[in-house]
Amino acid sequence: MSITITNSVFSTFIENFRTNLKQLFHQTYNIDELSAERGLPADLLDGIMKMRPLSVAIPEEYGGRGVIVKECLSVLAAASYESLPLSLTFGINIALFLEPLSKYGDSSVKMGVFSRFLENQNMGGLMITEPNYGSDALNMKTSNKLTPDGYHIKGTKHWQGLTGMADYWLIASRKENDNGELGRDIDFFLCDNTLPGQQIKVTEYYDNPGLLMIPYGLNELDIVVPEYHKLKPESTGIKMMLDILHRSRLQFPGMGMGFIHRMLDEAVQHCNNRIVGGSNLLAMDNVQFQITRLQSAYTICSAMCARSSAISGIDHSLAAEGLEANAMKAVVTDLMQESAQLLVQLSGANGYRTSHIGGRGIMDSRPFQIFEGSNEMLYAQIADMVLRAMKKEKQSHLYEFLKLFKPTARASAHFQNDLSFTISTEIPQRKLVDLGKALARVVCAGYVLELEDKGFRKDLAEHSILSLKQEVATLICAFQFDNTITTVKDYLDGSAWFDFV
Repeated sequence: MSITITNSVFSTFIENFRTNLKQLFHQTYNIDELSAERGLPADLLDGIMKMRPLSVAIPEEYGGRGVIVKECLSVLAAASYESLPLSLTFGINIALFLEPLSKYGDSSVKMGVFSRFLENQNMGGLMITEPNYGSDALNMKTSNKLTPDGYHIKGTKHWQGLTGMADYWLIASRKENDNGELGRDIDFFLCDNTLPGQQIKVTEYYDNPGLLMIPYGLNELDIVVPEYHKLKPESTGIKMMLDILHRSRLQFPGMGMGFIHRMLDEAVQHCNNRIVGGSNLLAMDNVQFQITRLQSAYTICSAMCARSSAISGIDHSLAAEGLEANAMKAVVTDLMQESAQLLVQLSGANGYRTSHIGGRGIMDSRPFQIFEGSNEMLYAQIADMVLRAMKKEKQSHLYEFLKLFKPTARASAHFQNDLSFTISTEIPQRKLVDLGKALARVVCAGYVLELEDKGFRKDLAEHSILSLKQEVATLICAFQFDNTITTVKDYLDGSAWFDFV
């Protein structure tokens, strides 16, 4: 078994995977009908998992393909072309379970876990978020305490993808000290949900409006796991958590790649075939513009995948790579949502149906802008990182700093006209978001230029850079516009229009 998986040529592996997915979703089953229902038929899921797609995230010594990032992203892209929820299911397993376990797990547990993934189609997820502590993960209240039987883990977690479905979990918690207070560091533990004493109770399933294939809910933890189920950080648990989350964000482009590709293909096909006034939609100038937006998204995401393949392997420490991780995650998820919106707009009324790939794509891609850090928060963090670096260098001119700043140096000259101004270090949060959006797109423009250097087709790259320049110009205009309006209290007083007619 392991020899077949390890030695198979990847091009054959991924092509067979694409072909079989297409057959399962369009011939054996109807993906358009399935997408309106929660979950997947057991036979369909079994047919997908029998292709061992998750073998790409398992080390060779345990029978897998070797945790090669470009292979992991290719599997995510192939899945998201047909089904974004399926790709997210794989993404959860790969980036939030298999890769962390490969890097930080005790060697004594790896063979058993990886074997069950390959032979029994098991799945795993990650538990960090709590009802009162979403992005504020460092203040989580789930506790762990060492007892004679192992680590006793107690707490509440929610919004974990694959709730009630995963066989394994990696659970984040804080050490309970002798005085009952919780330590500042974060610990992670492997939980085998199939074993007595480690079973997690699902007290509620959430009615998420998109991603219907994936169950989310509320989980109550009161379990005991063996000591060797504790993950081993290279330094601190907080840095381990950052490494895990940054690696996951850097692999979002894999899920975005196939999805954006599908939106583009569907849009081009529809606009070619739809005849209005004696010619097809592609003859219209604004339709051309909308298609170029989709092609730009396709190009940017391709460049992100190339960059991620080079830097996000488990042999890299990503704890300090927040700027690139935030930029990739936020920009690609914005592009996913925009791509779905564009397809629906181009498709007219037919696009506004759950049976249409664009209609459900809007709902399925929307939460990507929220989970693993809302995009507004990530953009604000990007701006704050740059401002702190500028302050350290005692530089107040944005362009003069960016042209020497490694993440932006490659592309900054393309944006010189818009970025040539002096910037204050005291900026309202709303302005940090605008600035972060612009800076993230400059970073991504650098990825496009790097990919073009390697031989990616020049016209797509040039069009993408032009599109990014327009977007950055708009964002900088918003950043510089003086808007300090605040919420009006008791807004209902004196605001009933009927009284003034």
